[in-house]
Amino acid sequence: MSDGSVQQRQSQPAVPLLEEQRVGEILAAVPERRHWRYRPRRVGMVWRSKTFRIAAVFTVLALCGLAILALVRDQTGTEGFLVGLGLAVLPVPLLMAAFRWLDRVEPAPWRNLLFAFAWGAFAAALVAILANSFATHWIATATADPSHADTLGATVIAPVVEESAKAAAVLLIFLFRKREFNGIVDGVVVAGFTASGFAFTENILYLGNAFGEDQQIGTSGVVSVTAATFFVRAVMSPFAHPLFTVLTGIGFGLAAASARRRRIRRIALPLLGLVLAMGMHALWNGSAAVGPYGFYAVYGVFMVPAFGLVTWLAIWSRQRELRTLSAELPAYAAAGWLTPAEPLALSSMRARGMARDAARRRHSLAARGNWTSPYGPAPAPTSPAYGPGHPQAHTSVYGPGYAPGHGQGYAPGFGTGHGYGTGHAPASGPSAQAGARAKAQAKAQGKAAARTVAEYESFATSLASLRRQARRGTAGADFAERELELLHHLWQRRDVAAPALTYAAQATGRLRPHRPPPGPYAHPFPQHTPYGGHGYNPYLAPHQPPQRSQ
Repeated sequence: MSDGSVQQRQSQPAVPLLEEQRVGEILAAVPERRHWRYRPRRVGMVWRSKTFRIAAVFTVLALCGLAILALVRDQTGTEGFLVGLGLAVLPVPLLMAAFRWLDRVEPAPWRNLLFAFAWGAFAAALVAILANSFATHWIATATADPSHADTLGATVIAPVVEESAKAAAVLLIFLFRKREFNGIVDGVVVAGFTASGFAFTENILYLGNAFGEDQQIGTSGVVSVTAATFFVRAVMSPFAHPLFTVLTGIGFGLAAASARRRRIRRIALPLLGLVLAMGMHALWNGSAAVGPYGFYAVYGVFMVPAFGLVTWLAIWSRQRELRTLSAELPAYAAAGWLTPAEPLALSSMRARGMARDAARRRHSLAARGNWTSPYGPAPAPTSPAYGPGHPQAHTSVYGPGYAPGHGQGYAPGFGTGHGYGTGHAPASGPSAQAGARAKAQAKAQGKAAARTVAEYESFATSLASLRRQARRGTAGADFAERELELLHHLWQRRDVAAPALTYAAQATGRLRPHRPPPGPYAHPFPQHTPYGGHGYNPYLAPHQPPQRSQ
């Protein structure tokens, strides 16, 4: 960006902002904390109770888990089960970290991801084992050819059963967590966690059986069947099952991004993704029956390019989410809810991380009584709102344009006055315990500030996503209530987050302070009456109502 101003992407937003009124009047309309789910609680029926639904889901998954573990242990033996469990868990952190990294822009709640993983590991695996065993036994009995039954079961029955069972988790989150499932990235992440859980349980079975085979023939080490199975399943193809199910997730993600009036598209896209997942799974399973080199041919010619294509699509979708922030949030900056620099910082993952680190460092220093350079080694320039030498200009340690006297304190728990509070001088005296407590308190203050900035980033991302949904006609009738609640959360945290994000925007080069051109005028901007002992700051003044576009 060449200057500090944020240009509006559209001259007339398609979705109107809140009508202009006092901030207190707007925020007073926010429902109480217990009603922050955007809709009133429904009572009168047991199955509508949130507690009952959580308990029912947990019970079903726990029973499925006990059943699947018992079946796997029965097939592999206790020793084989333990060996398979120890080896199968190794690729799980890698898979979870990869999908969680992809979901960094607008992270999905952990409860959704843990449910998806548990569904894949327990419910989907149980359905797959029972259905595959029954179908293979039925085919062998009907055709009197067990070898043909195994091949047919692996290439036809298993892909249909397994992908359908895994898709059920994506469908449940798509239906019952609509506000948290609104694009391709969400579909990819949920499907990836579900398939990772399924692959985890399946690997226990395969590795346990391989260990039992090694015990019978007396092989061990790198030439053992266990080592070969681990190399193929955990090293060469840990993303095999996630890659299949991700196609289903992409279909659901495209459906979630479609307008609700397009019902045919919202139904056809998930079905198309499921069919593609079944086809890829069948090709993968059938590659071993083609010949000794069939597996390597399918792996190199089809699976690797498909994996690269899906990875590119997922990363492109994540970048698109960042572009949504830079396109939608300037409207709220123009209305006064955000500072002009925040959309620039929020649309950069590097700036986001830098803002969290800066807030942690600044508040840790503040708790220790160190007021020098809380946001970097260089002193902050004078306020760009007025220019150097203006009577209302002031130097701010928070970043350009931020006066420490505004608001009710810069950080919660730091007291009143200039935002830092009093009594936070470094501990003195011979007591090492007092010094350790002061250090721990400073570290806790820094972590709390970083967490506040992270929450602010999450709410701002949800706000931009909500506004994009409103433009597409997928936001729902409660758009105004959800927008109001998100703005309420942002307003509560802006004293901590806004200066850190402004600093990050400048440090990453996305924002440079605006300097008025030289001219014969001493005061390029009209003077304002001092407010609260400091020059009025048009970018951050919690005492003043934000100006909103009509």
